[in-house]
Amino acid sequence: MITTLFYILSALTLGSAFMTILTKNTIHSAIYLVICFFSIAGHYLMFNAQFLAIVHIIVYSGAIMILLLFTIMLMNLNKEDEPNKKPWTIVAAVASFCLVAFVLLAAFLKSQPIINGYEVSGQDYQSIRVLGQVLLDEKNGFMIPFEFASVLLLVSMIGAVLLSKKEKRIY
Repeated sequence: MITTLFYILSALTLGSAFMTILTKNTIHSAIYLVICFFSIAGHYLMFNAQFLAIVHIIVYSGAIMILLLFTIMLMNLNKEDEPNKKPWTIVAAVASFCLVAFVLLAAFLKSQPIINGYEVSGQDYQSIRVLGQVLLDEKNGFMIPFEFASVLLLVSMIGAVLLSKKEKRIY
């Protein structure tokens, strides 16, 4: 049963990820990306990481995708405004994709597991209190990256609004 569910979620994840890339309509592409995010949250649930699954749904499927959809809608992407791509740019994009895929595949094949042994401490890392202490403790120092991520999202939202503003022409 678990294996069947894993294969179904994996097929849904890969299918929606490919449709995100291959779909020409940007709104449909964003919807396929939301489906991909939900299926990845299903994988988290299979790993018994309920907190990560809920946070993944709230943060990615909720906040990030809404921000992305508003950005897409504000930019008003039309096919008439987009210039045709030259054939050499398409060939260069495919070649660079193949090169990056080859490097990633080689890195995955050459990688070895880092953990030699696994120690059981008996501490429940699924509780929100322990996760908060691990992530936001002064010793670990993950508070600054969280603040940088929030500032980055704010700047991107302001940038999307500024890009969508129409310039007034003075005659």
